[in-house]
Amino acid sequence: MLRLAKLELENDLRGAIERNELLLLYQGRVDVPTGRLVGAEALVQWRHPRRGLVSPGEFIPIAEESGLIIPLTEWVLRAACRELKQWQQAGLPVVPVSINFSAHSFREDGLSDLIAASLQEFGIEPSLLEGEITESTLMQDIGRTGARLQELRALGILLSVDDFGTGYSSLAYLKRFPFDVLKIDRAFVKDVLTNVHDAAIASVIVTLGKVMGMSVVAEGMEQVEQANFLLSCGCRLMQGFLFARPVPADAFAQILRTGIAMPAGLQLDGNARGVVSSSD
Repeated sequence: MLRLAKLELENDLRGAIERNELLLLYQGRVDVPTGRLVGAEALVQWRHPRRGLVSPGEFIPIAEESGLIIPLTEWVLRAACRELKQWQQAGLPVVPVSINFSAHSFREDGLSDLIAASLQEFGIEPSLLEGEITESTLMQDIGRTGARLQELRALGILLSVDDFGTGYSSLAYLKRFPFDVLKIDRAFVKDVLTNVHDAAIASVIVTLGKVMGMSVVAEGMEQVEQANFLLSCGCRLMQGFLFARPVPADAFAQILRTGIAMPAGLQLDGNARGVVSSSD
């Protein structure tokens, strides 16, 4: 991106929160063998008045470089907690919502205080929030990473490693740090049917996560055949267009209310249902 265009986008981003241009989308996470909706990932979207939709891949790096990632993270946290509370007040069976923490926001000393304040403001149980951290973020400063994860663990929120297998893939940090969820990167899922190496890696990650007591989530699921392969490896939790696209809060409320129609052809066990419902 040219420097002038980058500066213009940065200036626009500074006022995006006040102008109500940001929106959270939610993509469901399903436990395929039992047919339960067990979570959702919150994805921030910027509806620019002139440019239209600006992808996170374009504005998140700018937010990190400029320091705007801090107010942006606060907006995402408060919006997710507010919408969780609204679903609860509507009598809907809510599920945990995961939020991606960037490297910059994760390094900030005030992150745990920010999360605690958001949970308290809206009266949300910590177990309904999941913090996602990428491998590269984890390995930037081991000492600070450990301290930050312990702070988040003390709050009672869930913790997950995002994009596992694309960075350092250090088994040492999986043993050392208190993670609940391991997410298989979509890059491996995409070619799991055509590349024996990706298939082997995905299978090993599933086994590794299960042995270490973590839930394993396969991201980027688009084909029934991909889902069946991961099911054969023992991976129960999946997320992707095959099951649900990211949708705004009101549309996700409808998903919580009525469930998601399961795609045909899944190799489900005897307890599976035709509709994904929310977990109890």
